Amino acid sequence: MMEVEVTDGIQVDVDTLYVESESDPENNRFVFAYTITIRNVGEIPAKLLTRHWIIRDANGKVQEVQGDGVVGEQPHLKPGEGFQYTSGTMLETSMGTMGGSYLLVTDKGEEFKAPIADFLLSAPRTLH
Repeated sequence: MMEVEVTDGIQVDVDTLYVESESDPENNRFVFAYTITIRNVGEIPAKLLTRHWIIRDANGKVQEVQGDGVVGEQPHLKPGEGFQYTSGTMLETSMGTMGGSYLLVTDKGEEFKAPIADFLLSAPRTLH
């Protein structure tokens, strides 16, 4: 499932995947991978400074994750450039949502947030 959001010339695409080999449903462990593609579709270069995620499971448990950059990097995106990375999260339920924002700064020193709309994390239904 692909979600797309564009703010201030920054486009964020999200693709999710349930990681069955890392999950253990009997022990409430559901692992998801997500691949993010950040593209500068605007006209001003910008550098990604920080990330802020809010992750919710189906029981209402909320995890908040904040930090510098993404996967140890702070990509600087010129117009037309993109950066892709894959990361993961673990939930205690087979379904949840994740969303948040990136803080970026333009080469002119102007900071702005690129919101990431909530996207669904969902394990496929299995029949017993």
